[in-house]
Amino acid sequence: MRRMMQFAGDPTEPAWVAVNDGVMGGLSIGSAAVVDGQLHFSGMLSLANNGGFSSVRARGACYDLGQAIEMVLRVCGDGRDYQLRLATDASVDGKPVSYGATFSTQAGQWQIVHVGLDTLTPSLRGTPLGGPPFEPSSVREIGLLIADRREGPFRLAVDWIGVE
Repeated sequence: MRRMMQFAGDPTEPAWVAVNDGVMGGLSIGSAAVVDGQLHFSGMLSLANNGGFSSVRARGACYDLGQAIEMVLRVCGDGRDYQLRLATDASVDGKPVSYGATFSTQAGQWQIVHVGLDTLTPSLRGTPLGGPPFEPSSVREIGLLIADRREGPFRLAVDWIGVE
């Protein structure tokens, strides 16, 4: 297993930015912070105004996952479901396509999550697509998303992200 992100203050690791449902009129709040060598993704999910998602994304690097079969994460969650999302150069009508897979967490428990690259499904702004196929050699963005349709606080800590 090769670790890609360790949140240890390495200046070559891209910064994480939040993208919440406010871009579509929603009221959810979420943020990313690197604290003591861990990424903390936390906030408050709201279903008001047709909202219901919060995400954090790391952009600015290109990852060649062509030899990998899965992403591996060490996380401590809150019992809610999250998505790992990857983006490449793929687009539909000029809009970027994301490839995601859902994983479950156990409240207060550190766990190793395995996400097979062959399980990633394409979507455009949350709408499932039939393609284009995932191209692992040109990953431009790694992200985490919560959109489980449950209002309330959420918190996910990530110790590291890697590939096998």
